[in-house]
Amino acid sequence: MKILFIANRMPYPPYRGDKLKIFNLAKQLAPHHELHLLTIAESHEDIAYGEQLKSMRVEESEKLLFARVDWVYRPLVKSYVSALLGLFGSKPLQLAFFQSRAFKKRLDQTLLQPFDAIHVQHLRMGQYLDKRVPKNAVLDLPDAFSLYWKRRMENAKNPVLRLFNRLEYKRMHRWEQRLLPQFPLSLVCSVEDRNHLLQSCQLPESRLGLLPNGVDDQSFSPKENHTQRPTVLFTGNMDYAPNIDAVQWFAAEIWPQIMAKLPRAEFVIAGQRPVSAVRALASDSIRVVGFVEDLSEAYAQAHVLVSPLRLGAGTQNKVLEAMSMGVPVVCTSVGFFGLGIASGDGVVLAGDSSEFAQLVLDVLEEPSKAKEIGTKGYGLVQTRFAWRVVAKQLEAFFTGISTHY
Repeated sequence: MKILFIANRMPYPPYRGDKLKIFNLAKQLAPHHELHLLTIAESHEDIAYGEQLKSMRVEESEKLLFARVDWVYRPLVKSYVSALLGLFGSKPLQLAFFQSRAFKKRLDQTLLQPFDAIHVQHLRMGQYLDKRVPKNAVLDLPDAFSLYWKRRMENAKNPVLRLFNRLEYKRMHRWEQRLLPQFPLSLVCSVEDRNHLLQSCQLPESRLGLLPNGVDDQSFSPKENHTQRPTVLFTGNMDYAPNIDAVQWFAAEIWPQIMAKLPRAEFVIAGQRPVSAVRALASDSIRVVGFVEDLSEAYAQAHVLVSPLRLGAGTQNKVLEAMSMGVPVVCTSVGFFGLGIASGDGVVLAGDSSEFAQLVLDVLEEPSKAKEIGTKGYGLVQTRFAWRVVAKQLEAFFTGISTHY
């Protein structure tokens, strides 16, 4: 098949969720299909990475990863101005940020050539096809963004922030209701998000599929842990509001309970661009390490990964990466229910701060229990969450769409 990927960011290097997904799906699909990429370059670095993508080849093959890589250069300052002006419009700021006449023009030109299937990433790119969705287009959502903003609204303590979150939630809700019914097929990564959108958008079940987030099980594979100090790990982009809230809550409410019973323990926060509020958490028992080029090394030195998220939706890459390496995870309901697994199958579901602390202690103090949980998680990755498995599912969705096109 000839497949067009319309991506909201340059999918290289694959250091964040939206980039990870496109890059890894392309790696799996490229040996069997002709892939084309149209995206936005936000910096001169992105342009350099785009040039690298042009010549990148499928592993152990002479075939190019993408037959064509094209982009529109849109500096971040333009996106910020667009988002600011969006305050006075009706679009969610998430969409206004990515609104570009130049990109629309380039997309129109690209769509003059025939494709068997078109992969549209996020509502951010879906807005460009409003009222003119091709019959072979698939809208792939990272999560139900209205659910994400609803949770932010409900958890905001600052009244001004609560008002802003409420505005974005309402706008996002309206645009989900507007765009999803136009696409012959939309995809979400979790059962929780799917149920939310089925109800809020009044879609027939056949129009909303489930495509899990994936993990590179070759890069993230089990390793021996020789770390002597009991180590608790959190990973993620540390300028992302849900991650900031998560580590602040963990450090304030959960970590002291763990330290009271296991004073030797260390909490490691790994992830690029830590904001000052995150850096301020550093102490004798909390280490903020910032960007880590090879996250698998961080997981290999951890005895448990924590995902104490209170905001957000979908599934978390950090959880899947830990599962792939056989590292047990303790997680709040945010991100857990999206996995569609039982508590203990790689991930243990925690409720309040006291239960969360006790579950982390159980894993740290009972190696056999930790190994059992980690082994179950690794097994699930092999059958459900490895990118090769996820790509097969997407391929089936593409085949179905192109058959009816």
